[in-house]
Amino acid sequence: MKRKIKLIMIAIIAILVIFAVIAKCINLREIILKNMYPKKYEEYVEKYAAQNNIDPLLIFSIIKAESNFNENALSASEAKGLMQLMNTTATEVANRISQEMTDNEDLYNPETNIKIGVNYYSYLLDLYDGNMLLALTAYNAGIGNVNKWIENGIIKKDGTDIENIPYKETNMYVRKIINNYKMYQNLYK
Repeated sequence: MKRKIKLIMIAIIAILVIFAVIAKCINLREIILKNMYPKKYEEYVEKYAAQNNIDPLLIFSIIKAESNFNENALSASEAKGLMQLMNTTATEVANRISQEMTDNEDLYNPETNIKIGVNYYSYLLDLYDGNMLLALTAYNAGIGNVNKWIENGIIKKDGTDIENIPYKETNMYVRKIINNYKMYQNLYK
């Protein structure tokens, strides 16, 4: 009986070793992570990120945090599509870049949403002198809030103290995108 148990244990260990070797060979971890951190809508992200001189991996990180690549996403505050754009913001950006929008339902079109979202993020980057953290903060909380927080000394103009962002949702949002961005960089660079 003891010999039978010993043989079963050896067989189980052998199977586990074989599985580990196979998993390592096919890099199962990377496959799983790339499914968790996909590059959906890559042609649009690459195109508009290049036009705006932004790392496309950062745009994928924003989309993952905003909608998890659900082109039909609608937030409680009525933000729409992949990059979760508010109607008023999208209309302002569309007018500035001469993007025709027949109605706000256009925001559910992946290319339109990504084009407007990337242009808006680019605008925020310019507004905050290329500071990625402040631009991300403004993307979520609004320019007025970020400017007020800087003026009142709540956050620094260089964005080095994002832990002081007073809105918990925005604070977590910025951290989430930074974590997403690190994962995308590790997986795709």
